[in-house]
Amino acid sequence: MNELGSVPLIEAEHLYKKYGDKTAVDDVSFKVFGGEIFGFLGPNGAGKTTTLKIIVGLLQPTRGIARVGGFDVLSQPVQAKGASGYVPDEPNLYAKLSGRELLHFVGDLYDLSPAQIARRTDELLNLFGLSDAGDDLVESYSHGMQQKASLAAALIHDPKVLVLDEPTVGLDPKSARLIKDILRQ
Repeated sequence: MNELGSVPLIEAEHLYKKYGDKTAVDDVSFKVFGGEIFGFLGPNGAGKTTTLKIIVGLLQPTRGIARVGGFDVLSQPVQAKGASGYVPDEPNLYAKLSGRELLHFVGDLYDLSPAQIARRTDELLNLFGLSDAGDDLVESYSHGMQQKASLAAALIHDPKVLVLDEPTVGLDPKSARLIKDILRQ
C-alpha cells in the first residue's frame, strides 16, 4: 500500500526470467498505483518487454510474483487479464477483419454486452480518428492506424491498467501526441 492506503494496480515481486543460461529479467520489483504513469528505460535486451509480457500473462516468470488489479497473474489469469489492456510494440491484428469487426471481436472476448460493444466501438473509433476507416480491413491500415486500432482494442473493456510496449514507435507526430494526451486522461 502507498501512503493513501491504496492497493497497487501493478505489482512485481522479485521477478526472474531465464532462458537456459541467459537471464532476461533479474530480480525486478516495483509497484504502480492508480493515476501513475510508469515506464521502463534501458537498452535493447535489458528485459523491458519480457517484464511487460510477464505482467500481462504472456510469459511465466522463472521465479517471482506478478499481480494486476490485485490478481495474481499465474493463479488468477482470467481476472488479471480482464483488469488490463495490452498494446505490444508490434501490433498483431486480424488483418481480414475491419477495424469495427476487430473491436467487436475483442469486446466479445471480454464478455461485454452487444450494447456496450457497439457504444465503445463507436467511441474508440471516433477518439482515434478511425471512424471513416472503421469498415475497412485492418490489412489496409497504415502502421499508425494499426497502432491506434491496437490501442482501441486494449481499451474496449475499460481496463483498470493499460500496459504499453513502445506505443509511439513509428507513429507520425500528431498520432504520437494523441496517444500521449489519452494517457494523461
